[in-house]
Amino acid sequence: MTGAANRPTVAEAYAACEEITNRAAKNFSYGIRLLPADRRAALSAVYAFSRRLDDIGDGDLPDEEKIEGLAKARADIRDLDPNSSDPVIVALADSARRFPIPLEAFIELADGVESDIVPSTYETFDDMVGYCRLVAGTIGRLSLGIFGTTEAAGRRDAPAIADALGVALQQTNILRDVREDLLNGRTYLPQAELAAAGVKLAVDADGRLGGPEDALVDYLRAGAARAEEWYSRGLVLLDLLDRRSSACCGALAGIYLRLNRRIKADPSAVLTTRVSLPGWEKVTVAGRSLAGRPERVRAISGSGGRRRDGT
Repeated sequence: MTGAANRPTVAEAYAACEEITNRAAKNFSYGIRLLPADRRAALSAVYAFSRRLDDIGDGDLPDEEKIEGLAKARADIRDLDPNSSDPVIVALADSARRFPIPLEAFIELADGVESDIVPSTYETFDDMVGYCRLVAGTIGRLSLGIFGTTEAAGRRDAPAIADALGVALQQTNILRDVREDLLNGRTYLPQAELAAAGVKLAVDADGRLGGPEDALVDYLRAGAARAEEWYSRGLVLLDLLDRRSSACCGALAGIYLRLNRRIKADPSAVLTTRVSLPGWEKVTVAGRSLAGRPERVRAISGSGGRRRDGT
């Protein structure tokens, strides 16, 4: 606990979190602005602390200091002192008082971030999904604590559905960033699947991802198709939320779903650049969500959405 002179007011704490969100959140901000003020502030607090964990993992500190930073973050969550001088902690403590936020998910998120400090590979798709649950399924469950579910739709499986949606988004992230991650010494795509597809990831002298290119493009297309199956499961969440929460969730998920479709349609783009949507298209997705017409997964026919492991 610190002196009263150093403590921000709750209003100041939320303002600091919203400033972080507005500055640092790209896709996330298109959805969060659709929420009522109280839930927007609380979700900004969740984002600000999540961003702190990411910044620790992606920063330039020595590995030992990153691990120490994550340990401190876990301690901050377990203590969650409303009298802290840290505005993010103050805002998060107030949010946890007003909403049923599953704070233990932050501990899982910290574990996921820590697993990236000394990059490891994932042998199977299930192994990769385990990682996705830590770094993205957690965000789905944290957000659900603020969204809540409508009384008529209150379902015990809502957290699992929110988790599945987070896993879907993270699969799109992995497909989009495969080249950038490889350059940073990280590979998230399952090793067993890459081997079965005849793919060995490499970046050539011109900065182009390959290994060989034709096989890799086929693999990435199949990966995007599989991610769509996870979107199909996760987007059920929209039907369990009230209008404004559904609009927020639908905007964020819809932006990633469109990005996933873009990768599926042209996987070769991933080989040279970081695929993204223009701002006007993100605004369009958010507008459609607010109007009650969110992006949905088209029916997946046949086995085109299945991978070699049958998932």
